[in-house]
Amino acid sequence: MLFANLVRAQVSTGTFGQPLINQTFGQGNNTDNWYGPLALYAPGATTFTTFMGPPGQNPRALAPNQSGLVKTPATPDNPYPIYWQHHTDHTGDSNGLMLLIDGISTPTVFFEQKMDNLCPNTILRLSIWVLNTNSPAANAPPPKMILKVIDPNGNFLSDTSTGNVTADGMWHQYTLDFNNGNNSTVTLQLVNDTSTDNGNDFALDDITVQAYGPGIKPFFNRNNASLNMCEGNTNSFTVDAAILPEYINPVYQWQENKGTSWVDIAGATTKQATINFLNRPTGVYQYRLITAIDGNMDKVNCRAVSDPITVNVNSLPVAEAHNPGPFCVGNTIQLYASGGTSYSWSGPNGYSSTAQNPTIINATKAMEGEYMVTVNSNGCSSSAPTNVKIDDPISISTNVQTISICEGKSVQLTASGGTEYFWSPASGLSDHRSANPIAAPTETTTYTVKVTQGACSKTAQITVNVDKNVSADAGADQEIVNGQKITLNGKVSGDVTYLWTPANYLDDPTKLNPIATPPHDITYTLQATSKLGCSNSSDQINITVYPKVVIPNTFSPNGDNVNDTWNIPAAGLFPNPKVKIINRYGNVVYQSTGPFKPWDGKMNGKELPSAVYYYSVYLNEKLQTYTGWLMLVR
Repeated sequence: MLFANLVRAQVSTGTFGQPLINQTFGQGNNTDNWYGPLALYAPGATTFTTFMGPPGQNPRALAPNQSGLVKTPATPDNPYPIYWQHHTDHTGDSNGLMLLIDGISTPTVFFEQKMDNLCPNTILRLSIWVLNTNSPAANAPPPKMILKVIDPNGNFLSDTSTGNVTADGMWHQYTLDFNNGNNSTVTLQLVNDTSTDNGNDFALDDITVQAYGPGIKPFFNRNNASLNMCEGNTNSFTVDAAILPEYINPVYQWQENKGTSWVDIAGATTKQATINFLNRPTGVYQYRLITAIDGNMDKVNCRAVSDPITVNVNSLPVAEAHNPGPFCVGNTIQLYASGGTSYSWSGPNGYSSTAQNPTIINATKAMEGEYMVTVNSNGCSSSAPTNVKIDDPISISTNVQTISICEGKSVQLTASGGTEYFWSPASGLSDHRSANPIAAPTETTTYTVKVTQGACSKTAQITVNVDKNVSADAGADQEIVNGQKITLNGKVSGDVTYLWTPANYLDDPTKLNPIATPPHDITYTLQATSKLGCSNSSDQINITVYPKVVIPNTFSPNGDNVNDTWNIPAAGLFPNPKVKIINRYGNVVYQSTGPFKPWDGKMNGKELPSAVYYYSVYLNEKLQTYTGWLMLVR
């Protein structure tokens, strides 16, 4: 341990490189847990315990001084589940193997790992990972071992103790730094340092040996760890490195990796070298420096290798620029670009912008021309132009602003000043995309026309007032009795004047609802005349005048041919009058439906006595029902 600490103090300025030896104990599969033989899965490893597993017996558990290759200590059918807990290998690989050992109680060597092809007189670091396979609940004595390194003749080189390996379900790493002297081969020995075989159960994984060498920090040009270049780059660059401590009589070799393997760069054998980097395609290029003592460069285990530094060759962005123009004077110009992460525009009159999609308000003819955008991505740039066209504003005119037409008539609307026309609404128009449509709306309508020429457009309006045609309605025919009054129910529409003809028997022929008192049948005509010159209208009403109904209240059916019947002369003029006569007791003594027949004062051929009787006379639905009394006198 004293030696190991001294070594660490002496080499603190250097670094341990990539593993020269890397014992992982191999890889399993998705089904089996036990594997063997050991030499097949762990070349160079030897165990002095009894090795169990294929091709031999497949054990459920191990006895003291036995070992086996497994994916997990918790083997199938393990009779002692409280002891061996489930765990993957040190890297977390569920199929990675580990060497499982049931320890003994004597201080004997139980495992060796031979390490060949080492560079003599090198400081080396040995590392090993150990897992206490027992559960903390088992409270079993922990394993403890000594890491020991010997030369081919069995001479001691260095050792260290792991101390007690805690049962915490975690892998623990133990290291030993040593100098191998003139030996190119050494052997790691693990010696049991636990005085019991009860609970002395553990697993080994990932044994590595790293050589100590100079610390190498490579860089580009001015201490850059990486470079970004663009496709088609024509520049070369310098690689250099800070090395501490340097080998005595060092030699150097720069290598390049284009993605598949490391290749020596011809002529790049100095600590600072120029790399010819012309027209490289897109990709990632790595560089590293190898240094060794003169004469050892060809010995892989006798040289120091730096971490790589990277050149990223990025593809040029595909710049795109466009605009939805042409635009009209006074409108807003919209520019669009794509292909990068940042943008720079330039254009007429010193225009500039860093927006991806800039806008320019209040366009003028001076803004017309080519706009160029430069797009940037990953340090690379490309440019694209777009041409902006500005159209002059248009002036439009129409044949009218307001016009009136009669209902059912049409008028031609005219607009000018552009190349395209669009009228709305389209209803009532012969062609809403024509410059000169015929308009025949049924209602008053305001039409808007959009006139376009190039990018410019303007609107105008024409209102077409629709004057409704005149209509006259004199009403339904009427029937009255001579001497009655009747009100005519005339109706008109539109902007009109009206008059009833003839004016005979009307109180005022200029009223829509005059009172009529005709003494005989008559036809009245309601005439409506448009004030706007549209079509006129007229309608007639026929008034039928029946004679005045006179109902006598006394008759004397005594055979003297004077007033012998109860007769209503006007009833004969009606086709279907209904007459009913009752006595004072409410009994019907006479009734008639159809052409009127005078009553002779009889009931069923027998004379009725003198008395007062009561009548009801229905002539038609348009006249009142007449009721009253009559006196039969004999």
